[in-house]
Amino acid sequence: QVQLVESGGGLVQAGGSLRLSCAASGRAFSSYAMGWFRQAPGQEREFVATISTNGGSTSYADSVKGRFTISRDNAKNTVYLQMNSLKPEDTAVYYCAARRIIYSRNEHVYDYWGQGTQITVSS
Repeated sequence: QVQLVESGGGLVQAGGSLRLSCAASGRAFSSYAMGWFRQAPGQEREFVATISTNGGSTSYADSVKGRFTISRDNAKNTVYLQMNSLKPEDTAVYYCAARRIIYSRNEHVYDYWGQGTQITVSS
């Protein structure tokens, strides 16, 4: 079992930055690939970024590539999402998720989810 708790959300002006954290409890965090997803009001949840177990491989949605950076610290059981040059269309609830071994852009293969943290970007 893995429990995930996101933090770092809030209100920011367009062009600003935020860093989200996702702290994992449970054993063997380093054996879990991690992902960030988001859901805007009235829309389906969508992929944002994913990272492999050792952090050596990452993948991003086209909409955030070059602006967002996913990273992890296995010693701290934490995955991060650094968000720069934020836009109003980035407004959403952001979720972190975990799955064993293989990182993926597909939300349906993730086994564990956090409760989500709200990001609001004002124009």
